Amino acid sequence: MYQPPHFQETRPDVLHGLIRTHPLGLLISNGADGPVANAIPFLLDAEVGPNGRLRAHLAKANPQWRQLADNPTSPVLVVFQGADAYVTPSWYETKRETGKVVPTWNYAIVQVRGTVRVIEDSAWIAQQITELTLSQEGAREAPWAVTDAPPTFIQSQIKGIVGLEIEIAEISGKWKVSQNRPVADRVGVAEGLEKEAAGAPDMARLVRSWGGIDS
Repeated sequence: MYQPPHFQETRPDVLHGLIRTHPLGLLISNGADGPVANAIPFLLDAEVGPNGRLRAHLAKANPQWRQLADNPTSPVLVVFQGADAYVTPSWYETKRETGKVVPTWNYAIVQVRGTVRVIEDSAWIAQQITELTLSQEGAREAPWAVTDAPPTFIQSQIKGIVGLEIEIAEISGKWKVSQNRPVADRVGVAEGLEKEAAGAPDMARLVRSWGGIDS
C-alpha cells in the first residue's frame, strides 16, 4: 500500500478499532489461476501475539479454503475498508484563492498480512460463530443467539464450513482524510461533508479529528 508519511497510521488501538468497526474484510490469496478474493466477516483477538489474530470461516463449497489448506505458508492479505467519501474542489478555500485544486477521495483503510491456519474442528467453529454473532447482535434490544436455532440445524450448518485463523504478521493503516490540505481547506471539507444531501458524517468526523479542527 502506497504510504505517504502524512497519511500513515501506526497506532495499534486505532488500527484494531477500524477492524472492529468494519469487520467485513476482503481475504485475498494467490490461487493457481491468479488472485482469489472473498469478503467475509472477521473477529479480532487483539491480545494474541504482537499484532493480534483474526478469526473467520468460509463455506466448504468455497474453493479458497482448500487452496489455503494446500499452501499453509503462503501469505494472505486482508483489507478492511473504513469510512470513505469523494471530496470536491468546491469545498476548498484554495479554489477561491488560486484555482489550483483537483478532486480527490478520502478514506481510512487497514491492511493485514499473515498466514492462515484452516480449522475443521466443530467445537472451534461453534465457538467462533457464537462469538461472531454476539459481536453483531449484542447491542440489539432483542438479540438473536445461535442457540435460538434448533441444535440439529446448527450442527448441519457447521458441517458446511471451515474455520480460519490468521496470525497477524504485519498490519498497516492509511487515513487519507485531508491532513495534507491547509486548515481552511480542511474546514471546508468537513463542513461540505456534513452538508451534503447524502451526508458523510463518519468521514467529516475523521477530517475534524485528524485535522485538528474544533467541532
